Amino acid sequence: MELASQQLVNAAWVLILVYAGVILFFVIRGAKKTKNIDDYALGSLLFSPYAVGLSLAASITSAATFIINPGFVALYGISGVLSMAIALPFAALISLIVLTKGFRRHGTTVKALTMAQWMETMYKNKKYGIFFGFLSLLLITFIVLICVGLTKVLSSALNLPELYVLIGIVVFVFGYMMFGGANSMVYTNTVQAVLMLIVAGILLTSGYEHFSNGVSGFLDKLADIDPLLVSTTNETSFLFRDYFEIFIAQFIVGIAIICQPHILTKSLLLKREEDVNKYLFAGISAQLLFFFVVFTGLYIRITFPDLSFAGTPIPMDGLVSAYVVREFPVIIGLIVVMGLISAGLSTLESLIQSISTTITKDIIDPLFGSALGMNEHTGRFIAINKLVIAVLGVVTVFISWDQLVNPKLSVGIFAQNGVYAYFSAAFMPILMGMFMKNVPLAAPVVSSVTAIVVHFTVYYGQLPVPFTQADGENPGVAAAVAIICSVIAGLITWKVKRKS
Repeated sequence: MELASQQLVNAAWVLILVYAGVILFFVIRGAKKTKNIDDYALGSLLFSPYAVGLSLAASITSAATFIINPGFVALYGISGVLSMAIALPFAALISLIVLTKGFRRHGTTVKALTMAQWMETMYKNKKYGIFFGFLSLLLITFIVLICVGLTKVLSSALNLPELYVLIGIVVFVFGYMMFGGANSMVYTNTVQAVLMLIVAGILLTSGYEHFSNGVSGFLDKLADIDPLLVSTTNETSFLFRDYFEIFIAQFIVGIAIICQPHILTKSLLLKREEDVNKYLFAGISAQLLFFFVVFTGLYIRITFPDLSFAGTPIPMDGLVSAYVVREFPVIIGLIVVMGLISAGLSTLESLIQSISTTITKDIIDPLFGSALGMNEHTGRFIAINKLVIAVLGVVTVFISWDQLVNPKLSVGIFAQNGVYAYFSAAFMPILMGMFMKNVPLAAPVVSSVTAIVVHFTVYYGQLPVPFTQADGENPGVAAAVAIICSVIAGLITWKVKRKS
């Protein structure tokens, strides 16, 4: 199904090549300052707190926010907006403020490069650090989501087969991330964040004509398509069936979602404590606008009432790209495409950087470092880190292609399952490390293991939750239950161990 005109295709090629050139300029500049794994992970430059704040917002905002989640709203309506633009952001941004300062306090003291290293030094146990290193592999599901989202956008804009586009994206992004690391990423993320701010404004105002008869007229248009689109709950969805799924589960998930390495460790790029508030102000201001982009899904549903084009059904993950190439003139469409690419690349860069550093520093080094002769002063760390990124790229291509061909409704569900399991396991150990003293190792270990076991048991068993229609088919519900159980298990273990 080719939606893009030849004029758009030709112009898109030119703009994408220019965009790639700008990215490579910053990568080469940053690579010259990257001498060891510490520079790769945290940078060796003094960054502006506002630039790091925009980099944070760009990292939190992925292809999910701009490309995938509006598709859920297009399918299920206002209930999705309440969940994804109100409940989760409110909890996440409060959590970001609280957790950033506590995490940074310990992270800068011990020079932690990764979440796993933070756990190891906080609880003084190398095995626990290795355990979190392996848990970080769950975040590969997030990399897959972004690659699928970018593939959908670019294949639509360029009228190219998805497989070729996917391979091109992975080769380019994983290739340049072998070199620049944090020194280049802050600058590329800042450029991407500015583009995303522009595109967020374009997308949110793109449906202004639907409000010609006011808000009630807009809602009437949606109700004419399907009355459930204007309902605050949607029983046909397995994500927004009742207020527990929409508000309570999403609020719990929102609090814990900040416990991802590419988010919390971003604050460690700041060299001065007085810059933290400026960093948070810039990041949160931009992030509020980014979160609300999912509202565009309502415009998409009015544009494609039966979710098809020329009689051909549009996959949920392709709705945003179809809307862009269908509705916008060439110049505006190109700007939006660049913004959507930026939304994906910003988080993809952060994930590649954090996961590869974790695998190299927290798995390979402690288990095989002596046999491999890993020494930070010989450059062996950087060489092995590049090899890790290459392997990650190959794995990403295979899993992403499977998600493009055989998605379960959306790659978003696949990614949520992995990412939510990870931060469910990290949440309570981070809280105990920040706010409790003399925590016995057993407490965070029991908490983490409980979270993982409960999350996957509830999800794959699709277990029901008492007093609500929600069940484990919704990864957010599985994560919320896992987090509650993790907190209870951690506190009980802490109290028992303190008495013994």
